[in-house]
Amino acid sequence: MENTVQFVQWLRSVAPYIHAFRGKTFVVAFPGELVTAGALPVLAQDLSLLHALGIKVVIVHGSRPQVEEQLALRNVEARFHNGLRITDTAALECAKEAAGELRLDIEAAFSQGLPNTPMAHSEIRIISGNFVTARPIGVIDGVDLEMTGVTRKIAYETIHPILNAGGLVLLSPLGFSPTGETFNLTMEDVAVAAATALRADKLIFISETPMMTNAAGDELRELTSAQADALLKSSELPPDIAFYLEHCVQASRRGVPRVHIVPFNVDGSALLEIFTHDGVGTMVSYENLESLRQATIEDVGGILKLIEPLEADGTLVKRGRELIEREIDYFSVIEHDGVIFGCAALYPFPAENMAEMACLIVNPEVQTQGDGERLLKHMENRARAAGLKKLFVLTTRTAHWFLKRGFAPATIDDLPKDRQHMYNWQRKSLVFMKNL
Repeated sequence: MENTVQFVQWLRSVAPYIHAFRGKTFVVAFPGELVTAGALPVLAQDLSLLHALGIKVVIVHGSRPQVEEQLALRNVEARFHNGLRITDTAALECAKEAAGELRLDIEAAFSQGLPNTPMAHSEIRIISGNFVTARPIGVIDGVDLEMTGVTRKIAYETIHPILNAGGLVLLSPLGFSPTGETFNLTMEDVAVAAATALRADKLIFISETPMMTNAAGDELRELTSAQADALLKSSELPPDIAFYLEHCVQASRRGVPRVHIVPFNVDGSALLEIFTHDGVGTMVSYENLESLRQATIEDVGGILKLIEPLEADGTLVKRGRELIEREIDYFSVIEHDGVIFGCAALYPFPAENMAEMACLIVNPEVQTQGDGERLLKHMENRARAAGLKKLFVLTTRTAHWFLKRGFAPATIDDLPKDRQHMYNWQRKSLVFMKNL
């Protein structure tokens, strides 16, 4: 029974993301190391689930270890400059061989359809082709990178109809010139170019690297592009992680709203990153995605979803949609990536220079992250800005939380006269007050 309740709660918690992402375009890029690690079948299952939820998926694969393997078989030494492969004729043949093999492996993974597996009844069609136009990088620091190239153009006008028809698109790290030449590209470059050209809502790198941390060892869950740029300039990141982050910054500055680096050593990491509040990787956006702001009429649905469980168990007095709509100007909300995770209301009593804070709620899934504290400080600042001197709350369940934050016990007689008349004697709420 407990598992059933947990499942229902989980499904309800991901519903806002499902609504928000349906019809959106995600570019998902992964390195050849993921295939070597045997994680391709599971990733195919996870991406097929995104497809089933109405998300348009473009896949970009890497091939570095596979190219290395082909070079070793031919006794050809790999050559690099500034982290980029110098692609001579032999290396280009190895890159073609690796890309062809990987393409077949990926197509096979998306053709799974065994009963009682996540791929049952999926019937996904994955399309690849000459969608990437490229040019040579040329000579860098006096070193000719030969057939190593960069992306010039993605055939978005061809890819969009495929996605709209329900297909997945696969891009390899190879590009072609108008003169018929083939160039070896990096997976990261192709992914950024595809996400930009397709105006993707997300670019997700499923990486071989661990969770990103700063010099102090703190996990970096969310960065603005400016913060990411500063981190790169500090030179405290390992080269492989820095290479991913450089491309995240590029994509962000070219207009991709959300760019993620997600370790593939976590089972279901792509799903966890997309459908949970904190995710399991690092997200880069042009601006900070979390905002604490005054509510608008568009937030009524999100507020109702937060308060309904607490109304049902008696923690809060019932409020209908009409009342919330009428009082929306009193509310503030915490929003993260378009989803409301917390709210509070401030009702002023200017004659007594007092205000009541009510309906302070934070989603149970994120209650340990200090959002309640932030909402409280925000409401205190709103009250001070209105020239009010005291803040009071009425509560039946959370007395200790307010006591720890500077509120003192008070009586009904301490309340403004109008609020005394509205006091609900059946609930017998405790009164706490704080001087601002």
